[in-house]
Amino acid sequence: MDNKSVTMEKIVNLCKSRGIIFPGSEIYGGMGNTWDYGPVGVEVKNNIKRAWWKRFVQESDNSFGVDAAILMNSRVWDASGHTASFTDPKMDCKECKSRHRADNLIEAHSKGKVNPDTMSKEEMEAYITEHKVKCPNCGKFNWTPIRQFNLMFETSRGVVENSKDTIYLRPETAQGEFVNFLNVQRTTRAKIPFGIAQIGKAFRNEITPGNFIFRTIEFEQMEHQWFCKEGTDVEYYNLFKKKAWDFLIDLGFNAEHLRYKDHDKLAHYAKCACDIQYLFPIGWSELNGIHNRTNYDLSRHQEYSGKNMQYVDPVTNEKYVPYDVEYSIGADRLMLAVLSEAYEEQTLDNGET
Repeated sequence: MDNKSVTMEKIVNLCKSRGIIFPGSEIYGGMGNTWDYGPVGVEVKNNIKRAWWKRFVQESDNSFGVDAAILMNSRVWDASGHTASFTDPKMDCKECKSRHRADNLIEAHSKGKVNPDTMSKEEMEAYITEHKVKCPNCGKFNWTPIRQFNLMFETSRGVVENSKDTIYLRPETAQGEFVNFLNVQRTTRAKIPFGIAQIGKAFRNEITPGNFIFRTIEFEQMEHQWFCKEGTDVEYYNLFKKKAWDFLIDLGFNAEHLRYKDHDKLAHYAKCACDIQYLFPIGWSELNGIHNRTNYDLSRHQEYSGKNMQYVDPVTNEKYVPYDVEYSIGADRLMLAVLSEAYEEQTLDNGET
């Protein structure tokens, strides 16, 4: 079916009626942007995960799987930079008390013509003030200043109130692969280049736009870190761009519904980054990402943990901290793309669809 004819409403209704995906905690009125997979949905999603695992782990010459803990030592997030800088710019409407992301307000007001990712907090505030961007909830213009909110879910470990330690639900699965780099390399005797892959849950306390399972506060990631020597990283970055594309084509996606999109603004750890976008019912949006993370993550964990994260070449005895090329795709977002791609309406003899 033409993707332009597929609406999110049609997909949501189909999923609920066919036992694919249900609203979370529905008998209690639900919980914002949480979803439960039904009998059909869980089988489809598991098939997607198995196909990915087979391609990038079992059929790979030198890739290995891990299943790291969701709760990690809080120093992990200090090293990764999440504790200090994993934030969203948010504003509160003084009239209706609703909270909104400033960048989303700007993007919606400008209809995508202004890229808030390139703007500072002051520039975003100036835009919202100059254009009198109103609250989408109540229609009033009465905002608090922009404040940065950390996106990690915080909890406590311990049974005695005054001796509890703050820990976090992981906001990404990648750090589980990085902190196990030495363990995997030692036990498998893997030689560079090699990969570490994982499928697991992550959590982000962010304001989501409500586009079904496209972006949720609890989600499942499928990630593959490819560790290589500096100087070969660009070659492997381009290789994984192709591998990621080929995987989607082999799943049955129409190439006309996919496109590459290089990042104009890079994360602090990235040398280069690219998305493969899919033509969702909501328009072109990221489906998966390929990132050249350099040796940033392993170097940071070496600094914060005091452990030597260097690889020793068994032939030349050269020591170095490997570079990393990351390929990441959300299982839930891929599920939505599969549903969108496969959706088709048939008109029966009685005129019903």
